[in-house]
Amino acid sequence: MSAPIIAREATGEPTATADVTRIDPIAGATRPLRDLLAVEEPLEIHLNGWRWLATMRTPGHDADLVLGMLASEGVIASAAEVEQIVFRRHPEEPEFANLAAVHLAPAVEDLRARLARNQTLATASCGLCGASSVAALLRRRPPLASGPTVDAAVLAALPARLAERQDVFRATGGLHGAALCGLDGACAAVREDVGRHNAVDKVLGWCLRAARAPAAPILLVSGRASFEIVQKALVAGIPIVAAVSAPSSLAVRLAEDAGMTLAGFVREGGFNVYAGAERITTRAGALARRVGPAREHA
Repeated sequence: MSAPIIAREATGEPTATADVTRIDPIAGATRPLRDLLAVEEPLEIHLNGWRWLATMRTPGHDADLVLGMLASEGVIASAAEVEQIVFRRHPEEPEFANLAAVHLAPAVEDLRARLARNQTLATASCGLCGASSVAALLRRRPPLASGPTVDAAVLAALPARLAERQDVFRATGGLHGAALCGLDGACAAVREDVGRHNAVDKVLGWCLRAARAPAAPILLVSGRASFEIVQKALVAGIPIVAAVSAPSSLAVRLAEDAGMTLAGFVREGGFNVYAGAERITTRAGALARRVGPAREHA
């Protein structure tokens, strides 16, 4: 598999400073502070000269973000379809290279036809998701095969491993995290972004470039598991999705119908299994549907 050529000009930093006033209502005191913020900047993506979309993201690993988005949206089937990605300065915001010019092997007309076929797969953020979206997705992406299995203790320990590598979150408290992990609990890739879907696209883009999907069958996200996040994992062929917070009802529906494993509230040594419990093993043997507390809201 040939990797795309990636060229870029200067990108922005993932953090910025701001002067704030710290208020202590108990002591009745205020004091000035300098705070560190997570940066949110636009990235405009062009496909073969055609303006495809613009998204807000945290600068860093932009090529992985672009590749992950292209795969998640059904624009490409593999990284081999991407010949090059050139990051240029946007004419309206020339300070940083926030325009990604992607050159793809398929012609623009073919790209538009692919995107038109995917229009029925609306996401939860636009309010059009439902059973029809699940059915439409599964017509294009068949359910995943059985296996592999992961030890429950390994899955329960993943959030701590993710947190260890979330450098910008520790500094700002303002980013989502996503990781691709192996069955031994090692995190093959960790990415952060102000958008939780972007963080997932970044690790999936890394997965495409590194051709490591079979070695990292677990997708871990630091927040909730939405329909779109489970959809992205299905498109990438990742069978196990684990979330620190709750899944949505449609995420559970998709995981069940797609033969995936979905775990939520993965924290403090326990978790709930909403679909695919057969992929999780314990010392006691068969796993009950729910492990750990029934609910632990953030």
